Amino acid sequence: MTSDTAAPPRDGTGSKLKQAITGPLLFLFILGDVLGAGIYALMGTLSKDVGGALWAPLLLALLLALLTAGSYAELVTKYPKAGGAAVFAERAYKVPLVSFLVGFSMLAAGVTSAAGLSLAFAGDYLGTFIDVPPVPAAIVFLALVACLNARGISDSLRSNVVMTIIELSGLVIVIVTVAVMMGGGGGDVSRVGAFPAEANPALTTLSAAIVAYYSFVGFETSANVAEEVREPRKVYPRALFGSLATAGVVYVIVALASSIALPASELSDSSGPLLAVVAATGVPIPDWVFSIIALVAVANGALLTMIMASRVTYGMAEQRLLPRLLGKVLPNRKTPWTAIVATTVVAMLLTLVGDVGTLAETFVLLLLFVFISTNVAVLVLRKDRVEHEHFRVWTFVPVLGVASCILLLTQQSGQVWLYAAVLLAVGAVLYFVARATRGRDRTDSGTSAS
Repeated sequence: MTSDTAAPPRDGTGSKLKQAITGPLLFLFILGDVLGAGIYALMGTLSKDVGGALWAPLLLALLLALLTAGSYAELVTKYPKAGGAAVFAERAYKVPLVSFLVGFSMLAAGVTSAAGLSLAFAGDYLGTFIDVPPVPAAIVFLALVACLNARGISDSLRSNVVMTIIELSGLVIVIVTVAVMMGGGGGDVSRVGAFPAEANPALTTLSAAIVAYYSFVGFETSANVAEEVREPRKVYPRALFGSLATAGVVYVIVALASSIALPASELSDSSGPLLAVVAATGVPIPDWVFSIIALVAVANGALLTMIMASRVTYGMAEQRLLPRLLGKVLPNRKTPWTAIVATTVVAMLLTLVGDVGTLAETFVLLLLFVFISTNVAVLVLRKDRVEHEHFRVWTFVPVLGVASCILLLTQQSGQVWLYAAVLLAVGAVLYFVARATRGRDRTDSGTSAS
Protein backbone atom coordinates (compact mmCIF):
# COMPACT_ATOMS: atom_id res chain seq x y z
CA MET A 1 0.00 0.00 0.00
CA THR A 2 1.35 3.39 -0.93
CA SER A 3 0.80 7.11 -0.45
CA ASP A 4 -0.81 8.96 -3.34
CA THR A 5 0.92 12.33 -3.59
CA ALA A 6 -0.18 15.60 -5.07
CA ALA A 7 1.70 18.20 -3.05
CA PRO A 8 0.02 20.19 -0.32
CA PRO A 9 -0.90 21.16 3.14
CA ARG A 10 0.51 19.01 5.85
CA ASP A 11 -2.67 17.14 6.69
CA GLY A 12 -5.23 18.27 4.16
CA THR A 13 -7.95 18.91 6.71
CA GLY A 14 -8.24 22.68 6.52
CA SER A 15 -10.27 22.24 9.67
CA LYS A 16 -11.42 24.78 12.23
CA LEU A 17 -11.46 22.01 14.81
CA LYS A 18 -8.52 21.35 17.06
CA GLN A 19 -6.47 18.35 15.93
CA ALA A 20 -6.15 16.86 19.41
CA ILE A 21 -6.35 13.15 18.64
CA THR A 22 -2.94 11.52 18.60
CA GLY A 23 -2.10 8.09 17.23
CA PRO A 24 -2.39 6.26 20.57
CA LEU A 25 -5.71 7.95 21.38
CA LEU A 26 -7.12 7.08 17.96
CA PHE A 27 -5.90 3.50 18.38
CA LEU A 28 -7.77 3.24 21.70
CA PHE A 29 -10.84 4.96 20.25
CA ILE A 30 -11.12 2.41 17.43
CA LEU A 31 -10.16 -0.51 19.67
CA GLY A 32 -12.84 0.51 22.17
CA ASP A 33 -15.43 0.61 19.39
CA VAL A 34 -14.41 -2.77 18.00
CA LEU A 35 -13.54 -4.55 21.24
CA GLY A 36 -17.02 -4.03 22.57
CA ALA A 37 -19.89 -6.16 23.66
CA GLY A 38 -20.15 -8.45 20.63
CA ILE A 39 -17.62 -10.98 21.87
CA TYR A 40 -19.36 -11.12 25.27
CA ALA A 41 -22.67 -11.98 23.63
CA LEU A 42 -21.88 -14.09 20.58
CA MET A 43 -19.51 -16.87 21.64
CA GLY A 44 -22.47 -19.10 22.47
CA THR A 45 -24.15 -18.33 19.15
CA LEU A 46 -20.96 -19.21 17.24
CA SER A 47 -20.61 -22.50 19.09
CA LYS A 48 -23.98 -23.62 17.70
CA ASP A 49 -22.56 -23.30 14.19
CA VAL A 50 -18.92 -24.39 14.44
CA GLY A 51 -18.77 -26.43 17.63
CA GLY A 52 -15.38 -26.00 19.30
CA ALA A 53 -13.67 -24.37 16.29
CA LEU A 54 -14.69 -20.90 17.45
CA TRP A 55 -11.44 -19.35 16.26
CA ALA A 56 -12.08 -20.19 12.57
CA PRO A 57 -15.00 -17.82 11.78
CA LEU A 58 -13.40 -15.10 13.92
CA LEU A 59 -10.16 -15.31 11.95
CA LEU A 60 -12.03 -15.29 8.64
CA ALA A 61 -14.15 -12.33 9.77
CA LEU A 62 -10.98 -10.41 10.69
CA LEU A 63 -9.49 -10.94 7.23
CA LEU A 64 -12.72 -9.83 5.56
CA ALA A 65 -13.00 -6.76 7.81
CA LEU A 66 -9.42 -5.72 6.95
CA LEU A 67 -10.37 -5.51 3.26
CA THR A 68 -13.06 -2.90 3.84
CA ALA A 69 -10.86 -1.18 6.44
CA GLY A 70 -8.38 -0.57 3.61
CA SER A 71 -11.04 1.33 1.69
CA TYR A 72 -11.90 3.42 4.74
CA ALA A 73 -8.21 4.20 5.23
CA GLU A 74 -7.98 5.63 1.70
CA LEU A 75 -11.21 7.63 1.77
CA VAL A 76 -10.76 9.02 5.29
CA THR A 77 -7.21 10.22 4.57
CA LYS A 78 -8.27 11.53 1.17
CA TYR A 79 -11.29 13.38 2.57
CA PRO A 80 -10.44 13.94 6.26
CA LYS A 81 -13.44 16.24 6.69
CA ALA A 82 -15.85 13.61 5.41
CA GLY A 83 -18.57 12.34 7.69
CA GLY A 84 -18.49 8.70 6.73
CA ALA A 85 -20.01 6.29 4.23
CA ALA A 86 -23.00 8.47 3.29
CA VAL A 87 -20.71 11.38 2.38
CA PHE A 88 -18.42 9.08 0.39
CA ALA A 89 -21.50 7.81 -1.46
CA GLU A 90 -22.66 11.37 -2.17
CA ARG A 91 -19.25 12.28 -3.62
CA ALA A 92 -19.02 9.12 -5.69
CA TYR A 93 -22.53 8.58 -7.03
CA LYS A 94 -24.22 12.00 -6.80
CA VAL A 95 -27.62 10.31 -6.43
CA PRO A 96 -29.46 11.60 -3.33
CA LEU A 97 -31.52 8.44 -2.83
CA VAL A 98 -28.41 6.23 -2.87
CA SER A 99 -26.54 8.34 -0.32
CA PHE A 100 -29.71 8.45 1.79
CA LEU A 101 -30.06 4.67 1.78
CA VAL A 102 -26.40 4.27 2.71
CA GLY A 103 -26.86 6.66 5.63
CA PHE A 104 -30.15 5.05 6.64
CA SER A 105 -28.55 1.60 6.51
CA MET A 106 -25.98 2.85 9.04
CA LEU A 107 -28.82 4.19 11.19
CA ALA A 108 -30.88 0.99 10.95
CA ALA A 109 -27.81 -1.14 11.66
CA GLY A 110 -27.14 0.87 14.81
CA VAL A 111 -30.69 0.47 16.12
CA THR A 112 -30.61 -3.26 15.36
CA SER A 113 -27.28 -3.62 17.14
CA ALA A 114 -28.62 -1.82 20.20
CA ALA A 115 -31.59 -4.21 20.32
CA GLY A 116 -29.23 -7.19 20.25
CA LEU A 117 -27.03 -5.69 22.94
CA SER A 118 -30.04 -5.01 25.16
CA LEU A 119 -30.98 -8.70 24.96
CA ALA A 120 -27.40 -9.64 25.83
CA PHE A 121 -27.56 -7.27 28.81
CA ALA A 122 -30.81 -8.86 29.99
CA GLY A 123 -29.49 -12.43 29.76
CA ASP A 124 -27.31 -14.44 32.11
CA TYR A 125 -25.05 -11.49 32.97
CA LEU A 126 -27.98 -9.58 34.51
CA GLY A 127 -29.33 -12.90 35.79
CA THR A 128 -26.38 -13.05 38.19
CA PHE A 129 -28.08 -10.28 40.18
CA ILE A 130 -31.79 -10.55 39.40
CA ASP A 131 -34.04 -13.10 37.69
CA VAL A 132 -36.25 -11.29 35.16
CA PRO A 133 -37.67 -12.15 31.71
CA PRO A 134 -35.16 -11.08 29.01
CA VAL A 135 -37.41 -9.08 26.65
CA PRO A 136 -39.10 -6.85 29.30
CA ALA A 137 -35.70 -6.31 30.94
CA ALA A 138 -34.20 -5.36 27.57
CA ILE A 139 -36.99 -2.83 26.97
CA VAL A 140 -36.47 -1.24 30.39
CA PHE A 141 -32.72 -1.16 29.72
CA LEU A 142 -33.28 0.69 26.43
CA ALA A 143 -35.54 3.19 28.19
CA LEU A 144 -32.77 3.91 30.70
CA VAL A 145 -30.27 4.29 27.87
CA ALA A 146 -32.63 6.78 26.21
CA CYS A 147 -32.81 8.82 29.42
CA LEU A 148 -29.02 8.97 29.62
CA ASN A 149 -28.86 9.83 25.93
CA ALA A 150 -31.34 12.68 26.41
CA ARG A 151 -29.23 14.12 29.22
CA GLY A 152 -26.44 14.67 26.72
CA ILE A 153 -24.08 11.76 27.38
CA SER A 154 -20.75 12.35 25.67
CA ASP A 155 -18.47 9.67 24.28
CA SER A 156 -15.29 11.59 25.09
CA LEU A 157 -11.93 10.04 24.43
CA ARG A 158 -11.10 9.93 28.11
CA SER A 159 -14.18 7.92 29.03
CA ASN A 160 -13.64 5.71 26.00
CA VAL A 161 -10.16 4.80 27.28
CA VAL A 162 -11.64 3.82 30.65
CA MET A 163 -14.39 1.73 29.07
CA THR A 164 -11.90 0.03 26.74
CA ILE A 165 -9.76 -0.98 29.71
CA ILE A 166 -12.81 -2.40 31.51
CA GLU A 167 -13.89 -4.35 28.43
CA LEU A 168 -10.39 -5.68 27.86
CA SER A 169 -10.00 -6.68 31.52
CA GLY A 170 -12.95 -9.05 31.21
CA LEU A 171 -11.37 -10.81 28.23
CA VAL A 172 -8.03 -11.02 30.05
CA ILE A 173 -9.82 -12.69 32.98
CA VAL A 174 -11.16 -15.34 30.59
CA ILE A 175 -7.70 -16.02 29.15
CA VAL A 176 -5.91 -16.10 32.52
CA THR A 177 -8.47 -18.30 34.29
CA VAL A 178 -8.44 -20.86 31.47
CA ALA A 179 -4.63 -20.85 31.54
CA VAL A 180 -4.80 -21.62 35.28
CA MET A 181 -7.31 -24.37 34.53
CA MET A 182 -4.97 -25.93 31.98
CA GLY A 183 -2.05 -25.65 34.37
CA GLY A 184 -4.01 -27.79 36.81
CA GLY A 185 -4.66 -30.43 34.15
CA GLY A 186 -8.20 -29.30 33.31
CA GLY A 187 -9.88 -28.47 30.02
CA ASP A 188 -9.83 -30.29 26.70
CA VAL A 189 -7.54 -28.92 23.99
CA SER A 190 -8.89 -31.35 21.39
CA ARG A 191 -12.16 -29.40 21.23
CA VAL A 192 -10.57 -26.41 19.45
CA GLY A 193 -10.63 -28.24 16.12
CA ALA A 194 -13.91 -30.11 16.56
CA PHE A 195 -16.64 -29.05 14.13
CA PRO A 196 -20.18 -30.41 14.57
CA ALA A 197 -20.69 -33.95 13.29
CA GLU A 198 -21.43 -34.16 9.56
CA ALA A 199 -20.69 -30.45 9.09
CA ASN A 200 -18.58 -29.22 6.16
CA PRO A 201 -15.81 -27.21 7.93
CA ALA A 202 -15.36 -24.70 5.08
CA LEU A 203 -19.05 -23.99 4.54
CA THR A 204 -19.77 -23.96 8.27
CA THR A 205 -16.96 -21.48 8.91
CA LEU A 206 -18.19 -19.22 6.11
CA SER A 207 -21.75 -19.32 7.43
CA ALA A 208 -20.62 -18.51 10.98
CA ALA A 209 -18.38 -15.68 9.75
CA ILE A 210 -21.48 -13.54 9.22
CA VAL A 211 -22.07 -13.58 12.99
CA ALA A 212 -18.37 -13.30 13.82
CA TYR A 213 -18.19 -10.20 11.60
CA TYR A 214 -20.38 -8.46 14.16
CA SER A 215 -17.48 -8.56 16.61
CA PHE A 216 -15.20 -6.55 14.30
CA VAL A 217 -17.47 -3.78 13.07
CA GLY A 218 -17.27 -0.42 14.75
CA PHE A 219 -14.09 0.72 13.00
CA GLU A 220 -16.21 2.56 10.42
CA THR A 221 -17.39 5.10 13.02
CA SER A 222 -13.82 6.40 13.32
CA ALA A 223 -14.41 8.28 10.03
CA ASN A 224 -16.42 10.77 12.09
CA VAL A 225 -13.39 11.94 14.10
CA ALA A 226 -10.92 12.13 11.19
CA GLU A 227 -11.12 15.92 11.14
CA GLU A 228 -9.69 16.07 14.65
CA VAL A 229 -6.79 13.67 14.08
CA ARG A 230 -3.26 15.00 13.88
CA GLU A 231 -1.71 14.08 10.53
CA PRO A 232 -4.47 11.66 9.54
CA ARG A 233 -2.51 10.48 6.49
CA LYS A 234 0.07 8.84 8.77
CA VAL A 235 -1.91 8.22 11.93
CA TYR A 236 -5.26 6.90 10.72
CA PRO A 237 -4.14 3.81 8.75
CA ARG A 238 -1.76 2.68 11.51
CA ALA A 239 -4.38 3.09 14.23
CA LEU A 240 -7.09 1.43 12.12
CA PHE A 241 -5.15 -1.67 11.10
CA GLY A 242 -3.38 -1.92 14.46
CA SER A 243 -6.62 -1.87 16.45
CA LEU A 244 -8.29 -4.45 14.22
CA ALA A 245 -5.27 -6.75 14.44
CA THR A 246 -5.16 -6.36 18.23
CA ALA A 247 -8.86 -7.16 18.55
CA GLY A 248 -8.41 -10.15 16.26
CA VAL A 249 -5.59 -11.62 18.34
CA VAL A 250 -7.54 -11.15 21.57
CA TYR A 251 -10.70 -12.67 20.07
CA VAL A 252 -8.92 -15.75 18.73
CA ILE A 253 -7.24 -16.39 22.10
CA VAL A 254 -10.58 -15.97 23.91
CA ALA A 255 -12.19 -18.35 21.41
CA LEU A 256 -9.52 -20.98 22.00
CA ALA A 257 -9.85 -20.55 25.76
CA SER A 258 -13.64 -20.89 25.60
CA SER A 259 -13.45 -24.13 23.60
CA ILE A 260 -10.87 -25.61 25.96
CA ALA A 261 -12.91 -24.76 29.05
CA LEU A 262 -16.36 -25.87 27.92
CA PRO A 263 -17.92 -28.16 25.30
CA ALA A 264 -19.92 -26.44 22.55
CA SER A 265 -23.23 -27.76 23.91
CA GLU A 266 -22.75 -25.91 27.20
CA LEU A 267 -21.50 -22.71 25.54
CA SER A 268 -24.47 -22.60 23.19
CA ASP A 269 -26.95 -22.96 26.05
CA SER A 270 -25.73 -19.78 27.78
CA SER A 271 -26.64 -16.17 27.01
CA GLY A 272 -23.60 -15.22 29.11
CA PRO A 273 -21.07 -17.64 27.60
CA LEU A 274 -17.90 -16.02 28.90
CA LEU A 275 -19.33 -15.99 32.41
CA ALA A 276 -19.91 -19.73 32.04
CA VAL A 277 -16.31 -20.18 30.86
CA VAL A 278 -14.88 -18.39 33.89
CA ALA A 279 -17.15 -20.39 36.23
CA ALA A 280 -16.04 -23.66 34.60
CA THR A 281 -12.37 -22.99 35.33
CA GLY A 282 -12.92 -23.26 39.07
CA VAL A 283 -10.82 -20.14 39.68
CA PRO A 284 -12.41 -18.36 42.66
CA ILE A 285 -13.61 -15.23 40.87
CA PRO A 286 -17.12 -14.30 42.03
CA ASP A 287 -19.70 -14.40 39.25
CA TRP A 288 -20.75 -10.87 40.09
CA VAL A 289 -17.28 -9.44 39.32
CA PHE A 290 -17.20 -10.76 35.77
CA SER A 291 -20.90 -10.05 35.27
CA ILE A 292 -20.39 -6.39 36.17
CA ILE A 293 -17.55 -6.11 33.66
CA ALA A 294 -19.68 -7.73 30.96
CA LEU A 295 -22.69 -5.54 31.79
CA VAL A 296 -20.53 -2.42 31.60
CA ALA A 297 -19.19 -3.50 28.21
CA VAL A 298 -22.67 -4.26 26.87
CA ALA A 299 -24.23 -1.11 28.33
CA ASN A 300 -21.46 1.09 26.98
CA GLY A 301 -21.82 -0.45 23.53
CA ALA A 302 -25.58 0.06 23.55
CA LEU A 303 -25.29 3.65 24.77
CA LEU A 304 -22.69 4.66 22.20
CA THR A 305 -24.68 2.96 19.47
CA MET A 306 -27.90 4.76 20.41
CA ILE A 307 -26.09 8.10 20.69
CA MET A 308 -24.80 7.52 17.16
CA ALA A 309 -28.20 6.40 15.84
CA SER A 310 -30.07 9.35 17.34
CA ARG A 311 -27.51 11.87 16.07
CA VAL A 312 -27.56 10.38 12.58
CA THR A 313 -31.36 10.58 12.65
CA TYR A 314 -31.22 14.19 13.82
CA GLY A 315 -28.63 15.11 11.18
CA MET A 316 -30.65 13.54 8.38
CA ALA A 317 -33.74 15.40 9.60
CA GLU A 318 -31.78 18.67 9.59
CA GLN A 319 -30.78 17.98 5.98
CA ARG A 320 -34.45 17.28 5.19
CA LEU A 321 -33.66 13.66 4.36
CA LEU A 322 -36.01 12.53 7.14
CA PRO A 323 -39.18 14.26 8.40
CA ARG A 324 -38.46 17.53 10.21
CA LEU A 325 -40.24 16.24 13.31
CA LEU A 326 -37.16 14.12 14.03
CA GLY A 327 -35.01 17.25 14.29
CA LYS A 328 -36.56 18.69 17.46
CA VAL A 329 -34.28 19.28 20.47
CA LEU A 330 -34.79 19.76 24.18
CA PRO A 331 -34.58 23.51 24.99
CA ASN A 332 -32.17 23.17 27.92
CA ARG A 333 -30.29 19.97 27.22
CA LYS A 334 -29.94 20.66 23.50
CA THR A 335 -30.34 16.96 22.76
CA PRO A 336 -32.42 15.56 19.85
CA TRP A 337 -35.29 14.18 21.90
CA THR A 338 -37.60 13.16 19.06
CA ALA A 339 -34.77 11.29 17.33
CA ILE A 340 -33.91 9.59 20.63
CA VAL A 341 -37.53 8.56 21.20
CA ALA A 342 -37.94 7.28 17.61
CA THR A 343 -34.74 5.21 17.57
CA THR A 344 -35.44 3.83 21.05
CA VAL A 345 -38.98 2.73 20.13
CA VAL A 346 -37.67 0.93 17.02
CA ALA A 347 -34.96 -0.79 19.08
CA MET A 348 -37.57 -1.85 21.64
CA LEU A 349 -39.73 -3.37 18.90
CA LEU A 350 -36.73 -5.26 17.54
CA THR A 351 -36.09 -6.86 20.95
CA LEU A 352 -39.30 -8.81 20.36
CA VAL A 353 -37.27 -10.90 17.91
CA GLY A 354 -35.73 -12.31 21.09
CA ASP A 355 -32.62 -13.74 19.40
CA VAL A 356 -29.24 -12.01 19.68
CA GLY A 357 -27.82 -14.04 16.79
CA THR A 358 -30.59 -13.03 14.36
CA LEU A 359 -30.26 -9.36 15.30
CA ALA A 360 -26.48 -9.56 14.89
CA GLU A 361 -26.92 -11.04 11.41
CA THR A 362 -29.43 -8.32 10.46
CA PHE A 363 -27.01 -5.67 11.71
CA VAL A 364 -24.21 -7.14 9.62
CA LEU A 365 -26.41 -7.45 6.52
CA LEU A 366 -27.29 -3.74 6.68
CA LEU A 367 -23.67 -2.81 7.25
CA LEU A 368 -22.57 -4.96 4.30
CA PHE A 369 -24.60 -2.68 2.00
CA VAL A 370 -22.70 0.28 3.47
CA PHE A 371 -19.37 -1.47 3.02
CA ILE A 372 -20.13 -2.39 -0.61
CA SER A 373 -20.90 1.27 -1.28
CA THR A 374 -17.65 2.39 0.37
CA ASN A 375 -15.50 -0.16 -1.49
CA VAL A 376 -17.00 0.86 -4.83
CA ALA A 377 -16.64 4.56 -3.93
CA VAL A 378 -12.87 4.10 -3.57
CA LEU A 379 -12.63 2.99 -7.19
CA VAL A 380 -15.06 5.63 -8.51
CA LEU A 381 -13.25 8.45 -6.68
CA ARG A 382 -9.79 7.46 -7.92
CA LYS A 383 -10.30 10.04 -10.70
CA ASP A 384 -10.84 12.76 -8.08
CA ARG A 385 -7.43 14.25 -7.29
CA VAL A 386 -6.79 16.13 -4.03
CA GLU A 387 -4.00 18.51 -3.13
CA HIS A 388 -2.51 16.56 -0.26
CA GLU A 389 -0.86 13.22 0.33
CA HIS A 390 -3.16 10.41 1.34
CA PHE A 391 -3.11 6.68 1.93
CA ARG A 392 -3.81 4.62 -1.17
CA VAL A 393 -4.85 1.01 -0.89
CA TRP A 394 -3.95 -1.54 -3.54
CA THR A 395 -6.70 -1.65 -6.19
CA PHE A 396 -7.41 -5.33 -5.64
CA VAL A 397 -8.30 -4.68 -1.98
CA PRO A 398 -11.61 -2.81 -2.56
CA VAL A 399 -12.41 -5.28 -5.35
CA LEU A 400 -11.94 -8.16 -2.90
CA GLY A 401 -13.81 -6.08 -0.32
CA VAL A 402 -16.89 -5.96 -2.56
CA ALA A 403 -16.56 -9.68 -3.33
CA SER A 404 -16.25 -10.54 0.38
CA CYS A 405 -19.36 -8.51 1.25
CA ILE A 406 -21.35 -10.22 -1.52
CA LEU A 407 -20.08 -13.59 -0.29
CA LEU A 408 -21.25 -12.84 3.24
CA LEU A 409 -24.63 -11.64 1.92
CA THR A 410 -25.18 -15.06 0.33
CA GLN A 411 -24.93 -16.66 3.78
CA GLN A 412 -27.88 -14.74 5.21
CA SER A 413 -31.17 -16.47 5.90
CA GLY A 414 -34.48 -15.39 4.38
CA GLN A 415 -35.68 -14.20 7.78
CA VAL A 416 -32.73 -11.83 8.13
CA TRP A 417 -33.26 -10.47 4.61
CA LEU A 418 -36.90 -9.84 5.53
CA TYR A 419 -36.00 -7.85 8.65
CA ALA A 420 -33.49 -5.76 6.70
CA ALA A 421 -35.95 -5.21 3.83
CA VAL A 422 -38.63 -3.97 6.23
CA LEU A 423 -36.21 -1.50 7.84
CA LEU A 424 -35.03 -0.18 4.46
CA ALA A 425 -38.63 0.07 3.22
CA VAL A 426 -39.45 2.22 6.25
CA GLY A 427 -36.46 4.37 5.37
CA ALA A 428 -37.59 4.78 1.77
CA VAL A 429 -41.06 5.83 2.91
CA LEU A 430 -39.59 8.38 5.32
CA TYR A 431 -37.34 9.71 2.55
CA PHE A 432 -40.24 10.37 0.20
CA VAL A 433 -42.31 11.84 3.04
CA ALA A 434 -39.43 14.19 3.79
CA ARG A 435 -39.14 15.15 0.10
CA ALA A 436 -42.87 15.83 -0.13
CA THR A 437 -42.75 17.93 3.02
CA ARG A 438 -39.73 19.83 1.73
CA GLY A 439 -41.50 20.54 -1.56
CA ARG A 440 -44.59 21.79 0.27
CA ASP A 441 -42.43 24.06 2.46
CA ARG A 442 -40.85 25.59 -0.64
CA THR A 443 -44.28 26.15 -2.16
CA ASP A 444 -45.59 27.76 1.03
CA SER A 445 -42.57 30.04 1.32
CA GLY A 446 -42.87 31.02 -2.34
CA THR A 447 -46.55 31.84 -1.87
CA SER A 448 -45.77 33.90 1.22
CA ALA A 449 -43.06 35.81 -0.59
CA SER A 450 -45.39 36.71 -3.42
